[in-house]
Amino acid sequence: MFSKRVLISLAAYAAAFPAPEPQVAGYTDANAPYADDAPTPVTNIASSFGPGSQIPYTVVTPAVAAPPRVSGAAGVLTGHTSHGPYEGTPTTIGAVQAPTTLGAQIPMLPPNPTATYYNKDGTLQEPAPVPYQPAGGLGTNGTEPRYMVNSDFDFESLSLGLYQEWIELDLFNNGLATFSEEDFLAAGLTGEDRALIAFMAQQETGHATLLTNMLGEAAPGQCTYNYPYSTVREFVDFNQKLTKWGECGVWGFINHLDSREAGQLLAQSIATETRQQMSFRQMLGQHPYPFWFSTGIPQSWAWTYLAPYISSCPENTTRLAWQNFPALTIVNQANPNRWNPNNTAPGEVVGQRVADPSNSTIPDEESCVNLNVTGYGCGPAISRNRTNPLSFPGKILNLKWEEPGLAVGPNNSYVTSTTAAQPAFVAWVSQLNLTYTPLTITGQNEGWTYQPAGEVYEGDPAVNGTMFVALTDTNMTFTAFNLSNINPHVRALGLYTAG
Repeated sequence: MFSKRVLISLAAYAAAFPAPEPQVAGYTDANAPYADDAPTPVTNIASSFGPGSQIPYTVVTPAVAAPPRVSGAAGVLTGHTSHGPYEGTPTTIGAVQAPTTLGAQIPMLPPNPTATYYNKDGTLQEPAPVPYQPAGGLGTNGTEPRYMVNSDFDFESLSLGLYQEWIELDLFNNGLATFSEEDFLAAGLTGEDRALIAFMAQQETGHATLLTNMLGEAAPGQCTYNYPYSTVREFVDFNQKLTKWGECGVWGFINHLDSREAGQLLAQSIATETRQQMSFRQMLGQHPYPFWFSTGIPQSWAWTYLAPYISSCPENTTRLAWQNFPALTIVNQANPNRWNPNNTAPGEVVGQRVADPSNSTIPDEESCVNLNVTGYGCGPAISRNRTNPLSFPGKILNLKWEEPGLAVGPNNSYVTSTTAAQPAFVAWVSQLNLTYTPLTITGQNEGWTYQPAGEVYEGDPAVNGTMFVALTDTNMTFTAFNLSNINPHVRALGLYTAG
């Protein structure tokens, strides 16, 4: 009788709540046994919060004291923290140069002759070194790991990474120190959001410590910075751009490192940086990750984006070997603070540097920040879709670019340069793809192109999110693993906000 009563009850329940319509096209048989037909009402919500239950515990202390951080505890800086433009005279000019340079560019060669492995049947092809471990792999032969840089390439790459970690540590703290709690609340961000940013600053003390230890005594230290923002929204916008090139710069070189051990630890730190960039996009009311794959860019690209925001560094700070390209500006870059990005005025950013944030001080009736309307609002959220996208395939983009030879970076001691001929193409670097569009020159260092319409795989637009553009004199094919070979052909570099 009991089982019969249950069956009758379930039949009546199903009649009262018919099965929902499929929400994913083409997906059938989704009636999982754990799916309820109707939501359970929430009752008896907690309203008083007394002392917690007593549970057993024992006092424990670490067996070994934790290694110290290079910038002190709790994200507090112990280095240089002043800000503003550099006003002195540089005593050293240009990037670090080797005593001898072997060529003007890396030759384009066929595949490595040892790259012949192919597994056609899914079985192991070689004897296994030990049970449950297939043949192959680097650093798997039992040698003791050495977590230090192993070449000039490693040293310069991780030094660039450390410059990036230092500015992030200062930047996150600077925003918290510059803007009041009321300023953050006006941008829709609460004390808990401020606590998240403060925690990100603490993460950077760990990242800076890790890279310092792997570099050794010549590791560069904290510098001073010149930031472009004057509001919380602009602070957040700058953060999402800076963490994007910081992340993508590492993805671009990490698999080229001679030290696999250093690469392992660096990957474990940069995975956190991807989460930081996602969080800042959410604070800006943008889709947190509108792509399927992260992008890798060459070191000289990351240094080009970063250097203009470093004001000065202490004397004898280790210098970098990477190139600084001239800046490329997208004049009609969409303003993410507008409910209708198509109404963005030319040059609606707060400064002249490539990663300067969009101007947030626009009229209230044109802003999406406090607009609680689905498809139009852009206040902080886990995710948002826009009725009017920031950009779209085929959008005409007006471009301007600088001449080489300008002083940039710490102490104005680096100089922008290029070996490219007259630019003829715009290279779009996003996800796994390098896509070219033609450049139409309309005047002295001015021209236009359009946003391309390619996809990585069907349904995944290649151009989306914060991404990287370059003027080039060629449309040669380069891929994610050899993208740095494009550098001799780059005339200028810019950032683009799509989606």
